Amino acid sequence: MTMSNTSDTTGKSVMMTVLDTTCLPPAERTAAWAETTALALVTTRFRFPDPAHFGARIRAVTLGPVQLSAMSYAQLVSYRSARLIRASDPELYQVAVITSGRQGIEQARHNTVLEPGEMVLYDSSRPFEASAGGPGRCGSLVVQFPRSLLPLPDHVVAPLCGTALGATEGVGYVFRQTLLGLAQAGSDLSGPDRQRLGTIVVDLAAAVIARYADRTSALPPESRTAALFQQITAFISRHLDDPGLAPASVAAAHSISARYLHRVFQAHGTTVSGFIRQERIARCRRDLADPLLRTTPVGAIGARWGFPRASDFTRAFRTATGTTPTEYRSLWAQAGPSV
Repeated sequence: MTMSNTSDTTGKSVMMTVLDTTCLPPAERTAAWAETTALALVTTRFRFPDPAHFGARIRAVTLGPVQLSAMSYAQLVSYRSARLIRASDPELYQVAVITSGRQGIEQARHNTVLEPGEMVLYDSSRPFEASAGGPGRCGSLVVQFPRSLLPLPDHVVAPLCGTALGATEGVGYVFRQTLLGLAQAGSDLSGPDRQRLGTIVVDLAAAVIARYADRTSALPPESRTAALFQQITAFISRHLDDPGLAPASVAAAHSISARYLHRVFQAHGTTVSGFIRQERIARCRRDLADPLLRTTPVGAIGARWGFPRASDFTRAFRTATGTTPTEYRSLWAQAGPSV
């Protein structure tokens, strides 16, 4: 079993490798997997179709009261019985994003088969059986948090346990992409970042569950606002290249009034136009500093990120950075990453 610390020398978080069976003799790998998942996730029992060739890896990061685990594993069947629940129940909700392989789960009389990119909700307080099959390793991202943190009553959540949650559009897409991004963020997450992100993850999970249960109105106002803000900012990030991106078009895309849109952003200490401008300038700075784009005209970089007129791009860039795009590129070429 391979263990590593959850922070680097700068005090920032990295995903901790909880288990890597390549470091173990084959005969010890299935037992190590069962032991580690009981500690990192919940206690389950396993069946292994090919124990002699079993392999697995788990990495994890804590986000305040939330834990995110990135896992890969060979074929297996796991089950959590009523007896195991009576013996030990941490009372967690878990949402899994399937990253590879064809996987299935049965809980609360639902039997769901999942393909890569799909999400499923399950509950440590209810029996379940899960399977992972197909050629090669399977993989998933599992986020878990105390049931008490979800601002929804059990009678709203229970019918969705063992069912697939929409992850291709709307807040479901934002939630899935947030988890994927967190798994890749690595050393860019400080302790305060992780605490805040844990709150965001729970708010997004609540929004997905409420939306899928058609009970969005059951969420507290602050949870609805936080989830909507994440959904809108993700939309903006995907459409920065559109010169027509503006508060009116953003509000229309989310079926809300421009007035309400502005209130959502004010609650997060910013404005819609300011956020759009900030994100565009950040993309332009990145491209201007990229040596591979050194021959790309400055105006083309501005146009790529929603500034079709060179004069508008120069004015906005100078206001944000104190220098022109051309000067910024030149300074970066001379001084490197210290700029």
